[in-house]
Amino acid sequence: METITIVGNWKMNTTPDTAVSLASGIRDHLEGQKVAQIRVILCPPFVSLERVASALGGSDVSVGAQNLHSEPSGPFTGEISAEMLRGLAEFVIVGHSERRTLFAESDDLIAAKIEAASGTGLKPILCVGETLQQRRAGKARETVERQTAEGLSKVNDVSQTMVAYEPVWAIGTGEAATPEVAQEMMAAIRSSLRSRFGNQADSVPLLYGGSVNAGNVRQFTSQPDIDGALVGGASLSVDSFTEIVLNALG
Repeated sequence: METITIVGNWKMNTTPDTAVSLASGIRDHLEGQKVAQIRVILCPPFVSLERVASALGGSDVSVGAQNLHSEPSGPFTGEISAEMLRGLAEFVIVGHSERRTLFAESDDLIAAKIEAASGTGLKPILCVGETLQQRRAGKARETVERQTAEGLSKVNDVSQTMVAYEPVWAIGTGEAATPEVAQEMMAAIRSSLRSRFGNQADSVPLLYGGSVNAGNVRQFTSQPDIDGALVGGASLSVDSFTEIVLNALG
């Protein structure tokens, strides 16, 4: 794929003031760099979306949200709908392993969220990935293929969707999957997408996430089925994140 995508997921970090400072620093650091082939997306907390979107307006850096509710409105205290995000974010992360494990989000709920996002014009980033126990049991591929198929079961068009493979055992542990392991799983995801969406699957960017850093990012993006990275902790520093972006093309 010609374009490499690097997504920064800030999780529950930054205040509105520090989010604007971080986003502005990343924008300024990348300005003038030769990154025409790289799409950069920053995903701050909900409370900072409007200010970050304003700070990045007119730049080449896009904004994404970290989650959304599957319903358009209703008695869901503390939740955010796709309609509320429209105009503030272009992308939205759905099904992150922390949502699956800490908040018990099922494949059915994730599918409903993908449907809600797509129906409102948001571009979903579907996260999939196996636990260490599932990998040791030989069920890594089965788990990821199921999560991919069920997560996209309610949509017929994936032209505006990305899939991020994040092995749960590699997130925040400093232990990244090897490029070969990541490529094997990406090939399985691509095959799963082709079985449902045909040739449209070849245009779906596949991102690797899990202890990505400036030193290893190119090892992943050089693989034939890896089109970018979903970055967690390393996206909270201007220097570390921009170095990842600049190293992604080699």
